[in-house]
Amino acid sequence: MRTRIIVFMLALSIILSACGASASGGAAPAVENYITALAAKDQATLISNSCADWEDDALIELDSFALVEVTVDGMSCTESGTDGDKTLVDCTGMLNMSYNGEPQSLDLSDRTYEVINQDGDWLVCGVR
Repeated sequence: MRTRIIVFMLALSIILSACGASASGGAAPAVENYITALAAKDQATLISNSCADWEDDALIELDSFALVEVTVDGMSCTESGTDGDKTLVDCTGMLNMSYNGEPQSLDLSDRTYEVINQDGDWLVCGVR
């Protein structure tokens, strides 16, 4: 019985520390997760990396990729400053898309992402 309690406590501490690590990952990894989820068309991950005010816009972005194949190429994101309570994040790299065999690309450096820290979670909350 005592061994079960120790194993349970150890497993619980590992799970809780893993949750804490992802929440404090920072603004740049949150944007990278958001872009990766967008390319993978992973709605649940996209929403979990978006603030409540941005969720509708995130879903509109997701819908715009519904009929295209999307890959992320050379993505790297870094914090570039702050604006009030928002941390600004700039990325480099490309979103490569294909629709009916016609290639197109979106340069990730064309946008600056606005990210907030909400209860320890970094969430995309807009773009510029």
